Amino acid sequence: LIFPFIRLKDDDSGDHDQNEENNTQKDSEKEKNDREKPQSTTKRKAVVPGPAEHPLQYNYTFWYSRRTPGRPTSSQSYEQNIKQIGTFASVEQFWRFYSHMVRPGDLTGHSDFHLFKEGIKPMWEDDANKNGGKWIIRLRKGLASRCWENLILAMLGEQFMVGEEICGAVVSVRFQEDIISIWNKTASDQATTARIRDTLRRVLNLPPNTIMEYKTHTDSIK
Repeated sequence: LIFPFIRLKDDDSGDHDQNEENNTQKDSEKEKNDREKPQSTTKRKAVVPGPAEHPLQYNYTFWYSRRTPGRPTSSQSYEQNIKQIGTFASVEQFWRFYSHMVRPGDLTGHSDFHLFKEGIKPMWEDDANKNGGKWIIRLRKGLASRCWENLILAMLGEQFMVGEEICGAVVSVRFQEDIISIWNKTASDQATTARIRDTLRRVLNLPPNTIMEYKTHTDSIK
């Protein structure tokens, strides 16, 4: 399935994945048996860094959603509308996805990119998110691409220094403005939310008068 935000390049036709498949077939019988053990409820292969790649502290998944503005969204229709792009475990795998994706400033309509730790859905109701919240920054048009890149590179590079608190980040493209946000697990932890706010100001190089709003997911659900 080719999503509308993916730019296909002639020099990358998925050969990498094919090689991985071939290598997997050549794995030892022991690994084959491990994969067939009952605990593996999904057939999807775990995403791991390739040889000589630079592993990230966590695996992350890119998601994309687009909806018709003005139409009310239930959590069920939202979940159906959100599409998983792919998961990566290393710096190199991240760039493989990112270099093919349209920048947020070039997206049209009512679109969102989400980048969350693997296993966390970009939904308020997810177990990892439900007691958390997000810092929200509203951007004038023209700033989203640079701010999004700086934000996700800071997140992947563990620059927020708040342990396992960070869940993911979102950029929302709207008609009048663009919005970026970073989600964390524990809304009640004021020291953590303050540290995330201060790091966000620094990595995005925001002017001192920039308005930043913290919103808990329980308030969003209401």
